[in-house]
Amino acid sequence: MALDIFKITGPVSLAGAVTISGSKNAALPIMAATILAPGKNTLLGIPNLSDISVMCKLMEDMGCKTNADGGSIAIDTTNIEKPFGDYEIVRKMRAGVCVLGPLLARQGRAEVSMPGGCAIGYRPVDIHLRGLQELGAKIELKNGYIVAHANGGLKGTNIFLGGPFGSSVLATANVLSAAVLAKGKTVIESAACEPEVTDLANCLVKMGAKISGIGSPQLTIHGVKHLNPVEYTVIPDRIEAGTFLAAAAITKGKLKLKNCRLEHLMAVVDKLRSMNIPVEETQDGCEISSNGRIQPTDITTLPYPGFPTDLQAQFMAVLCLANGNSVITEKIFPDRFMHIAELSRMAANLRKEGPHVIVSGVEKLIAAPVMASDLRASAALVVAALAAYGQTVVNRVYHIDRGYEKIEEKLNAVGAKIERQSV
Repeated sequence: MALDIFKITGPVSLAGAVTISGSKNAALPIMAATILAPGKNTLLGIPNLSDISVMCKLMEDMGCKTNADGGSIAIDTTNIEKPFGDYEIVRKMRAGVCVLGPLLARQGRAEVSMPGGCAIGYRPVDIHLRGLQELGAKIELKNGYIVAHANGGLKGTNIFLGGPFGSSVLATANVLSAAVLAKGKTVIESAACEPEVTDLANCLVKMGAKISGIGSPQLTIHGVKHLNPVEYTVIPDRIEAGTFLAAAAITKGKLKLKNCRLEHLMAVVDKLRSMNIPVEETQDGCEISSNGRIQPTDITTLPYPGFPTDLQAQFMAVLCLANGNSVITEKIFPDRFMHIAELSRMAANLRKEGPHVIVSGVEKLIAAPVMASDLRASAALVVAALAAYGQTVVNRVYHIDRGYEKIEEKLNAVGAKIERQSV
């Protein structure tokens, strides 16, 4: 199989406008949730990504029909022939586990492979299973598959979804999707508050679900007997937007981001302003202008509305060029530091101490061949390469294709020099 690489020549200064795509992390659970509403659903603002293609394949394997057409996906969920999530599909993408709750609620049974995804540390699904068991599901693990039954139907109850690193976005999505068809009232405590969960809840409400407390850590759901197919537009991708903010910051660039919701990025904007990089809101997004030396800052990743773990790697790249020492603390995935070794190859000065990384700013980054280990780490390497002197070769860019729609085309349009090659 041919593997693509990026050849990135730097340093450059980015300038112009970028349109942010729809959110991958919102789209995937919403696609899974269409299982709850038999019929023809239409989702708009869907990015053209390999993870989206995998979810389409997973749903087609169950008997659904999907048709992607330039940012929209029609999903006909009239027939679920087999409530089964095959290992060969689910192993490619962690969000595949999102079909578990909807299948269980609609079919009364589901068999879904334990999920795969990025190599960013141990991410158990016990919170998903505990929540579904509270709703009355019988669950066992058999040959690498989660086998769930709810023969008497699901029943509403009070559920606590907190885990050792806070609330779980995908577990909240799974349990919420199951609870909307459960009998009676469900209260989810310590629900994830991320915008992607809010987007799923808003979509479910449009389908006919009864949910209150949306956007808060306490969701109250009154079960309904059925849901109706929907047409729904997903929110813009705040992680893609944050990555472009990082790219502008490190290149001393000036970018206008369109189709971007700044209210979803306030922790990021706050850090940029503390780094001497102004960000201003515009009618449909924001504008960032970076000039002068980047000031050091301390970043701690936290559940929303805190600083997103999915932007930790990209901002580590930016702080490599700061005027002093910064400390980055990872509180969501303490092992999410695969990018340190690769950034160090580009002359970054990084020292890991447990869940902390001390970033000592250097005068310049130097191009080097580097290897992408996961989705966000690969984005960090691209961000660093834009400011590095010489030609950086980023290997295994299939990771970046999972979460960024045509990133090299978008960056090249605002001044980057990125060439994609198959090797």
